[in-house]
Amino acid sequence: MLEKLAGVEARYEELEHLLSDPALLNDPAKLTEYARERADMEDIVATYRVYKKASADLESARQMLDEESDEELAALAKEEVKAQEASIEDLLARLTILLLPRDPRDGKDAIIEIRAGAGGDEAGLFAADLLRMYTRYAALKNWKVEILSMNETGNGIIKQVTFMVKGQSVFSRLRYESGVHRVQRVPATESQGRIHTSTATVAVLAEMDEVDVKLDMRDVRVDIFRSSGAGGQSVNTSDSAVRMTHLPSGIVVDMQEERNQLQNRIRAKQVLIARLYEMEQEKIRAAYETERRDQIGSGDRSEKIRTYNYPQNRVTDHRINHSNYNLPAVMAGDIEEFIDLLATQHQAELLAAGGEKDDAWRPGPGA
Repeated sequence: MLEKLAGVEARYEELEHLLSDPALLNDPAKLTEYARERADMEDIVATYRVYKKASADLESARQMLDEESDEELAALAKEEVKAQEASIEDLLARLTILLLPRDPRDGKDAIIEIRAGAGGDEAGLFAADLLRMYTRYAALKNWKVEILSMNETGNGIIKQVTFMVKGQSVFSRLRYESGVHRVQRVPATESQGRIHTSTATVAVLAEMDEVDVKLDMRDVRVDIFRSSGAGGQSVNTSDSAVRMTHLPSGIVVDMQEERNQLQNRIRAKQVLIARLYEMEQEKIRAAYETERRDQIGSGDRSEKIRTYNYPQNRVTDHRINHSNYNLPAVMAGDIEEFIDLLATQHQAELLAAGGEKDDAWRPGPGA
């Protein structure tokens, strides 16, 4: 493990040297690639350097303990040895987790699709609530949100929305949001105060480059049509909306948010590539997971993953059996607690499955 850590640190230092070269400013793509790779390494390199210092301090304390004849100073040295040994044990545990093989998508931006499920208009209102929740969470993380496609029927009801979130390691954090989200509350139109249960599905896809997915445009049927909306200025009067149908898989992508047909084509192709990549990943996971479903890793949307209970002011994530009793804060974007716990569980599962079986640690995309 220490050899791996030394190799990661060496690569990190090499990247710092490369990024300091003024000539790199002429190659924005390479600059972004190097910057992302370095960012992916920062945590592990910082922890490794703390470990090296703690190891050196431990060696000094042990040497002092061996050589010191004064009982008081020897006792102090013994306490120092004990403290440094505990610190090193903690650091090694953290480094073991940091060395787990990385999902190559972790450093990618994310494409999120929210669809209203069971519950009629109330499901559409809940889909809008989830969109606001993720938008506010992104703002807290200094991420950028860009709406790609939205089907809204008015009165705050959203049938389907697709949006992109851009920033540092977006997919690695939001990947755990894939699944069925359930809301329990009294709708505004309910005169007898009965609690209704509605659902919305969330799919989190990593934005993939064309080199990551083999897409033959000869397999894609492209239809052009006039975009539609809730009315007024949101309705485009030209045939700029684009529908792409991937004939071998049956995947269909509609894009109409842009007023320019070319931009809608580009956006539709981005989403199609992301969906195709996710489809291939699902096939791979299915081949290896015949005995159980991994809701976190696969984004299984067949069962509810989280319940938002308004009467009880409670949000419960069923994958980790954890509840938060400040629902307004969660709906305002404070979901970091759930994501941290889900990420910790995912790491534990990787460790239990022997996740460090690879010969080398793989940094995130851009490496």
